[in-house]
Amino acid sequence: MAEGALRAATAKAGLTIDIDSAGTADYHIGQPPDRRAIATAARHGVDIWDLRGRQLSEGDFDRFTHIFAMDKANLAGIKARAPRESRGRIALLCDVFEGRDGEAVPDPYHGDEAAFEAVWKTVDEAAQTIVKQLRT
Repeated sequence: MAEGALRAATAKAGLTIDIDSAGTADYHIGQPPDRRAIATAARHGVDIWDLRGRQLSEGDFDRFTHIFAMDKANLAGIKARAPRESRGRIALLCDVFEGRDGEAVPDPYHGDEAAFEAVWKTVDEAAQTIVKQLRT
């Protein structure tokens, strides 16, 4: 959902940037997002049905200037894989919010529709904040 929210926010702002999402584990490679995530994004006018899971690669650390993790465990995994000469800034997504440093985006997988809506709210607000930061 975060990739979809950021793609939508940057498109609306007229920004062209390279956006992609990846997992630290390999168990969702090639799979579409959870059907509930697809439905949640669609309710907000964002189509993510064609996205497919992939694993973070070494090239991502050179390809992207910012790499955001959803939680501290994934943040640690990303940092552990980062080459020393990596140019990418690695942080939690919620670090873009003032006063929310270190906060994780909750995993809605075991929750209900409300859990997915809450995550959408967070990732959409983060996307709007990132767009504002990119414009300054």
